[in-house]
Amino acid sequence: MSGIGSRAGIFAITVLLAATSGSACAEKKYDPGASDTEIKIGNIVPYSGPASAYGTIGKTEEAYFRKINAEGGINGRKITFISYDDGYNPQKAVEQARRLVESDQVLLVFNPLGTPSNVATQKYFNSKQVPQLLVASGATRWNNPKDFPWTMGWQPSYQSEARSYAKFLMAEQPSAKIGVLYQNDDFGKDYLKGLKDELGSKVSMIVAEESYETSEPTIDNHVYKLKASGADVLINISTPKFAAQTIKKVAELGWKPLHIMTSVSASVGGVIKPAGYENSQGILSAAYLKDGADPQWDDDPGMKKFLAFLEKYYPEGNRIDGTIIYGYSAAQTMVKVLQMCGDDLTRANVMKQAASLKDFVPDTLLPGIKINTSATKFVAIDQLQMMRFKGEKWELFGDIISGQLSH
Repeated sequence: MSGIGSRAGIFAITVLLAATSGSACAEKKYDPGASDTEIKIGNIVPYSGPASAYGTIGKTEEAYFRKINAEGGINGRKITFISYDDGYNPQKAVEQARRLVESDQVLLVFNPLGTPSNVATQKYFNSKQVPQLLVASGATRWNNPKDFPWTMGWQPSYQSEARSYAKFLMAEQPSAKIGVLYQNDDFGKDYLKGLKDELGSKVSMIVAEESYETSEPTIDNHVYKLKASGADVLINISTPKFAAQTIKKVAELGWKPLHIMTSVSASVGGVIKPAGYENSQGILSAAYLKDGADPQWDDDPGMKKFLAFLEKYYPEGNRIDGTIIYGYSAAQTMVKVLQMCGDDLTRANVMKQAASLKDFVPDTLLPGIKINTSATKFVAIDQLQMMRFKGEKWELFGDIISGQLSH
C-alpha cells in the first residue's frame, strides 16, 4: 500500500510541476520583435529634407533607449531601436514602414514623425496590426480608435492648439484681422479647421489665407500677400524651416502683427535662434513641455534628470532645443508602456497598455499637465499653456487650457 501511495505522490508532483511549467510558459507571450532578451522598436523620422530639424528627436530617442539598456533594459530585455530617414517624403515613409515590418520585424513603430508620412503609412500599419504608436504629429486623425485601432497620437492635436489661440484672440483682441499662413497638407489644414471651428460666428476675423508647399524654396511671396491684406494678427502654421523664414521676412518688411506660431516650431535652438532673437520678440505660442532655456526650471527635479541624461548620453544635444525635450518625453512614455506590458509583449497588449495610461507625468511636462489615455481616447496630451517670447526665452502666462471646443 505504501508503494502505491508513494507512486501516486510522485505522479501528483509530476502533474503539478508540468502544470506550473506550463503556467510559466503561458505568462510570456511574444509577437515578432520581442523575445526573452530583446524588444525591437522601429522609427521613421526626417533626418534629411525640408523638416530635417526634427532629426534630433530620433537621435534623442536613440540616446534615451541606450540609457535604459545601460540600466538593465525593460523587465530584463534590451531595446533595439531601428530608426530610418524618410526625408519628409510620404512615398519614402511607406518604403521604410514596409522595411521595418517585413524585413526588420519590429514589435511596433514608435513616434514616427510628420503628418504626410503618417497619413501615407497609417492604413498599412493597421492592416498589418502593427502599433503606430505615439505618433509625432498633432493631426486629429490619430485619435480614431474605431477606424484605426493600431494608431495612437502623443502630443496635443493641432485642432486643440488652434482652438486655444482662437479663445485667446477672442478674449484679448476681438476686433483682430487675422492672416493665416499654413502648410498645404493635413498638418496645416488641421490647424486651420480648429481655428475656424472655435471662431465660429466670428470666422470673418480671418481676412486672408495663404498656403505653401514644402517644396517651395521660400515663403516670402506669401508673407508679402498677408501683409498687404491689412492683417494685424499673423497665425503662422508652418514647420521649423518655414517658421524661421517667416519670422525673418516679417521683420524685414517692418510688419508688426501679433505673431502666433505653432508649438511644433517654437524651438529656441531650432527656429528662434536662426531667425534672430531681435526678430522674435513678442511672438506667441503654446507649450506643454518645459523650456530648457528657462532658468525657472533650474532646480526642477524632472529637469535635473533630463540634464543629467544629456550630459551622459547625448552631450552634443542642446538643452534649449525643444525637439530634444520632446524626444526625451516621448521616449519616457514609450518605456512606461513597455514596462506595463510585463511579459506579454504582443502587439495587442502593447496597444492595450498604451490606452491605459493614468496621470503619467514624464520629467519634462509642464506642471499641471498629465498623460491620460483610454480605449476611446487615443491621444496622450490634450492640455496647453500660452507663452510669449521675451529676451532669449519663452515666458509662460495664463492658466492651463483645455483644447476642447467651447461651443
